[in-house]
Amino acid sequence: MQEIKFFNGENIPLELHKVRVVQKLHLVPIERRLEALHEGGFNTFKLKTKDVFLDMLTDSGTNAMSDNQMAAMMQADDAYAGSQSFERLQKAVEDVLGKKYYLPVHQGRAAENILSVAYVKNGSLVPMNYHFTTAMAHITTNGGKIAELLYDEAYVINSDHPFKGNMNIEKLEEIIKLHEPKNVPFIRMEASTNLIGGQPFSVKNLRDVRALADKYGIRLVLDASLLGENAYLVMKREEEFKNSTMAEIIKTMTDLADIVYFSARKLSSSRGGGICTNNVEVYKELEAYIPLYEGFLTYGGISSREIEAMTVGLYETLDETMISQSPSFIKYLVDSLDKKGVPVIKPAGVLGAHIDAMQICAHIPQSEYPAGALAAALYLISGIRGMERGSVSNQRDEYGNETYADMELVRLAVPRRVFTLSQIKYVEDRVHWLYQNRHLIGGLRFVYEPPVLRFFMGGLEPVNDWTHQLIAKFKEDFGESL
Repeated sequence: MQEIKFFNGENIPLELHKVRVVQKLHLVPIERRLEALHEGGFNTFKLKTKDVFLDMLTDSGTNAMSDNQMAAMMQADDAYAGSQSFERLQKAVEDVLGKKYYLPVHQGRAAENILSVAYVKNGSLVPMNYHFTTAMAHITTNGGKIAELLYDEAYVINSDHPFKGNMNIEKLEEIIKLHEPKNVPFIRMEASTNLIGGQPFSVKNLRDVRALADKYGIRLVLDASLLGENAYLVMKREEEFKNSTMAEIIKTMTDLADIVYFSARKLSSSRGGGICTNNVEVYKELEAYIPLYEGFLTYGGISSREIEAMTVGLYETLDETMISQSPSFIKYLVDSLDKKGVPVIKPAGVLGAHIDAMQICAHIPQSEYPAGALAAALYLISGIRGMERGSVSNQRDEYGNETYADMELVRLAVPRRVFTLSQIKYVEDRVHWLYQNRHLIGGLRFVYEPPVLRFFMGGLEPVNDWTHQLIAKFKEDFGESL
């Protein structure tokens, strides 16, 4: 996409869309926000949207759909089996992702469940560039373990490395030899690595992973949920592809994988998901699990209307102007916070801006969940709902011991075409203020901890009265302002 310059020299992202439908937001007083935190157990997942101003929890299912997607939903064929809507989706999967065989599932974690049930067993080890919470949970529930194989550069907060999501090729071969190929059901590559700041991997790295997979006879599985954004950053950062189209880059990446799975909530701004392959044997191995867990093979737990929206959304993934909007807003926010001294993951990745709670809350031990505390504090002083991506999002080991995350991050997701630039500037302002008053933030402790995926449903509480001190400072600086 050609650069658009401003005469006054400002460097700001320009939206290449117009807003035609709006939804009312609520910015409630800080006292109500404190009540909402207590009601939700200081877990931003449990906040109600009537108490949330800017919902930056996730981009999953929150991306704005296009007018063409909304229009397509009106032609849905609501047949239980053999739907024409499914035929259109199947063609889109082949056109965009280059895979002939497609199995529909209701969302990405359903695909992870089926792949784990089908291929993971006791003693299995799944190498990956980095784990995602639900992927790890499905693998470990089925008796397997994971190995996260990143280069050291991936853990550097302030960096200019363009592809921090690259898999460590040397470590990958070592671990395959150590555990033997027969115990490695597949290698998983995530585009892009959610839990280390939405960082992409390069096509060159994916080719190197493919070469090792071929050498040892192991399947390569690509989590393509943020494939469009990864491909966009490949276009911007990998010399070989600087003059390529989105379609060419996406096909290059998917051609290297034996199995591609995705969450349509991310990839195509709709609901649903899928598993696809060009290997008919793989298709047959997985086919029976769809009716068992999801629905019939031509709807897979997805409504026909969403199938139509997904079809259009997949084609729109090839539109550089559509895909670039979220990364450009993220880069603007990351660069603005960085200029104010706020420690953020750099370079800017995809999905959202990631704030480094380990530095901001260096006074809070990991045992008191600094990223969870920072997410709660940010909501309290702004009404902005971010997501904890740190030790709360980890799971305990098989002996019940706490496992601390490599990074303690607060993710501020920027869904496609949802926020205005003035709202992003509000985020910048409130995060900056909180950073200046970071010493007032205190820790959290669990009061309710479910055994699996505790970050979704768990409840916490402050270890002391730090929330009241933060409110007092907010009142001192902002008066009765919301």
